[in-house]
Amino acid sequence: MQVKDARQLGEQDHRSLALWAADCAEHVLPLFEEAYAEDERPRRALEAGRAWALGEIAISEARAAAFAALAAGHAAATVHDAGHAAAYALAAATSAAVPTDADAATAAECDWQCRRLPEHLRQ
Repeated sequence: MQVKDARQLGEQDHRSLALWAADCAEHVLPLFEEAYAEDERPRRALEAGRAWALGEIAISEARAAAFAALAAGHAAATVHDAGHAAAYALAAATSAAVPTDADAATAAECDWQCRRLPEHLRQ
């Protein structure tokens, strides 16, 4: 899967990608929350990313939440390369799979992501 070059995207495209990236991260967020239930930073970052995409908060607020959450933060606020969020989600899904199922988990996560990427943002 390849997303259009960020230099070719308008603001609404960036907002669409932020929502898609948040979906990708949230899809595997339960893997993190199962191990670190007390750490709410990734979920807060996803919420902030969505709030920015919907015009509810400034990008600076979304980035502040994002930087506190690392991988989930990329999904929430670093849409200059939407592949980051997808790659982190793929890595999380692969890591959580039983080693013999890693390839299947990666393929399933990639398929899930591809089906949700807005058509107009695909290359």
